[in-house]
Parts: sequence; C-alpha cells; structure tokens
Amino acid sequence: MPDFPQQDHALFDHPIFEDPDARALSRVGVVDVGSNSVRLVVFDGAARSPAYFYNEKIMCALGAGIAETGTLSPKGRERAFAAIARFAQIARTMQVNELTAVATAAVREASDGPEFCAQVQQETGVTIHVIDGAEEARLSAQGVLTGWPGAYGLICDIGGASMELAEINDGQVGRRVTSPLGPLKLRDVKGGKKGRRAFINDTLDALYQQMGSQRNRLFLVGGSWRAIARIDMERRGYPLKVLHEYRMTATSVRDTARYIQEQDPDELRARCGVSSSRMALVPLAIEVLKGVLRRFKPHDIAISSYGIREGVLYEQMSDRIRERDPLIEACRFMEAKDARIPGFGKALYKFIFPIFKSARPEKLRLIKAACLLHDVSWRAHPDYRAETVFDSTTRANLGGLKHSERLFLGLSLLHRYRNKAEGTRFEELAALLSDKDRHHAEVIGKAMRFGAMLWQEDSDNMGTLRYHPKKAELHLKLPTSTGALYGEVAEARFNALATALNATPSVRVKD
Repeated sequence: MPDFPQQDHALFDHPIFEDPDARALSRVGVVDVGSNSVRLVVFDGAARSPAYFYNEKIMCALGAGIAETGTLSPKGRERAFAAIARFAQIARTMQVNELTAVATAAVREASDGPEFCAQVQQETGVTIHVIDGAEEARLSAQGVLTGWPGAYGLICDIGGASMELAEINDGQVGRRVTSPLGPLKLRDVKGGKKGRRAFINDTLDALYQQMGSQRNRLFLVGGSWRAIARIDMERRGYPLKVLHEYRMTATSVRDTARYIQEQDPDELRARCGVSSSRMALVPLAIEVLKGVLRRFKPHDIAISSYGIREGVLYEQMSDRIRERDPLIEACRFMEAKDARIPGFGKALYKFIFPIFKSARPEKLRLIKAACLLHDVSWRAHPDYRAETVFDSTTRANLGGLKHSERLFLGLSLLHRYRNKAEGTRFEELAALLSDKDRHHAEVIGKAMRFGAMLWQEDSDNMGTLRYHPKKAELHLKLPTSTGALYGEVAEARFNALATALNATPSVRVKD
C-alpha cells in the first residue's frame, strides 16, 4: 500500500442552531473522493440535522482497473482532478469556513495515489486526507448516527473498490472491518459469476470471523445500495420515493435481483432515475448484498442516505450537540426560517398537549414536530397549502424518521389546513398508515388548526383545553382577554376538533 502521512482524527429546550458551537458548523464543506464518484456537499443551517446547501456528484471511476494496473484510472484521475478544482472554486465562492476532503479505497491503494494528492494540493490548495478502511467504516457509522442517534446494528458501506462493515450499539461505534467487495474490484475477479460468488462468500466468511454475529438492523450506505432500493421501490410500486429509512427484507432483495435480470437495463434505469455508470455496477452489488444477508441474517434492512460525508460533519459536533434530536432541531430551524410567528410552535404544543397526554413519547415527539412546522407553508396559495405542506414534509431532508412517521407527520400537517384527506393526490400514501394513525393525525391537525386561531402576543394566555375521553367531553376555558378571538371560524374549528374526538364540546370565558 502507498505511504501516506498519518492524519489526526480527531429534547425541547432552546434550538441548537442558536448555540455558538453550532453556529461554527453552520457551513461545512466535504469533498468525498471515492473509487467511483467524487462529490462535494456543503452543509448549512441546523447543525444537528444536516441541511444540504449544495450537493454535486461526478462519476469519475478512479478505481476502474486498479486490480490489474495498481494505479488510478488515467481518465478517472483526469476527471477527478477537474472535479476537485471545480469544487474548490465553488467552496471559495460560497465562503465555506472549512473544506475537508477525504479519499478512500482507490486513492489509498493506488501506487500513484500520493502523487495525485500532491498534485491536487499544489494546484487547487485542497488537502486530501487519505483514510484507511477502518476509519472509512467509522465515519460511515457516524453518518448513520447523524440520522439515528442511539441506533444499534451493522453498517454496511459499499463504494466502488471496497465494502466496509461497522457495528453500532447505543450510539457508539464498535468493531470495524474493510474488504475488497466493491463492484469495480469484482469486475476483475476471474471465473465469471461462479468465481465471484466463491470470492464473495470466502471474503464474507472472513469478515464474519472478525465481526461476529450481527442479527440486528442492517444499515445500507452507498450509491449502489441506494440504486438497488430505487429499483425495489419500482418493482413494488411503492409510492413514497424517499430513500432514507426505506426498508427492505431478504426476500424483497432476492425478488429485486430476479426483477433486474428480467428487465431491459436501459429502460429500468430510466424508470428508476439511476445513471448508466451506476446501473452497470448494480448486478455486482446485489450479488454482494445477497451474500451479506445470507451470512449475517439481519432482522431488518434500512437504507441510510447519510454516510461518510455526514460522518465528517458528525465528527465536528460536540457531544452536547450529538445528543440532540435531529428531527426536532431541523423543525426548529425550519420554523425560525419560514414561519410567520417563529416560536409559536412551542406554545401551540403546550396548548394542545392535554388532548394527547396519554400518548407514547415517540408520538409526542411527532406532535411537537408538527406544531413547529404548522405554519411554515403560509406563503403557498391557501387552496394549495395542505398539499404543499404534505409534499414538503414527506420529502424533506429530515433525519430520525421512519417512513410511517414521515407520513404521519405529513398527514397531521395536511389536516392543519384541510378537514379531509379524501380527494387529494395523497390518498395512496395515506393508505400506508393504519386507520388508527390516520385518525390520530386528523385529530392533531384539527387541534393545530383551532389552536392557531388563538395566537396573541402573550402566548401563555391562550386558554386551557381539557379532554376527558371516558366522558367524551372536550372543555375549553378562555380568559376574558382572549375571548374576542373565539369568533365564528374559531368556534367551527373547535367543534370540528370535538367531532373528530367524538366528544361533546363546551366553552367557558372567564378570568
């Protein structure tokens, strides 16, 4: 391996983006020099939940043919250098405070890797940190923790020339290993499909000896895994086209592998939005994935859109920031940026809480998020606010959300602006939720719809709700100073909330 210089590696209170430590991370640039692609990501905004200010990828295939030649692909090297030079200029234009460049398997294994890094440093000013396989696995695992604080399971990050595994338990990264199971490397394995399968199985056996049994969740990181997930969605006709937290099973992976073999590659990639260079690697990657599933037998499979680049951002966070909930921090940031009345979400949550005081903590978390987002779509035309907020919420870059929770949050906000979900283009998506969750989302939306009518400068003086489910009664007590806000529209919305709860409403205005 070439000789590189050693690198140093170093819930509901105030928003983290107001913290000086977080403001220091408000704009961070990362260049990921991979074996297959080179990408620039600039993170901006709420430090705990990455906001993608800029994101550009160029497929360079630096690692193509490296197993035979021992050097970087000449064409790939030329394209990668041009990409990094462009990214350095973009970073300067955006006044990025810190630009971190990391290179993985191809650069660290190629005999001309140090020469390439020196050229980049001399001509662009960008210092490339060449990380080993264990460090690559650690950063990928930290990327997953960016979206899933406290997660447990096995991280599987596939690049062009390598595949890394890392275990996480209760938010901590444990054992880590690397392997040559990247699709670009597998192209050069002799013996065709039979030879590749033997190579994959032998390699996975060795990885299993190092990692031990891993029966928890499998988190898939990397472009080839995301391409497979897109194809799995297409095969299933899955309506929510969000890759982060998309779930698959071993059976669905096998079904998708057969589906890929049966389809015309060009037509399939066009339907799924997969590039031709990525599509060429998918059949090799899915052979590896089937092997991983056979050997480690995870109980659950989740796609992570967060990986090494987010791991670099996570590396720069203090422990205090890492402990924050990425969903709530992102919603707080969106409220501060887009709401007419920033800060009212907290008062609204306090006002409607008595209706939901028996809800489990994971549900209360979603209700808090909904209250923070309840007014961020006010600029949309009134006729389209319900659709706008549902669309933006279900497709937003929000970490810490399962697909069912994402839909629940979107449906709650839809009901903030519209009484019924029927007749919208989102009925198919809403059908992914249970009847109970759909009804619960309707109640939350109607509670926010009514509570928003009572806003005033003194938000602590909105009034008091009391809900008695056994008696089927919903009581509203308003102070005299707020009574004038309870007009005809507010009364209609309060009655609609009571109807959704199947409760009898009563109102009292009194000091």
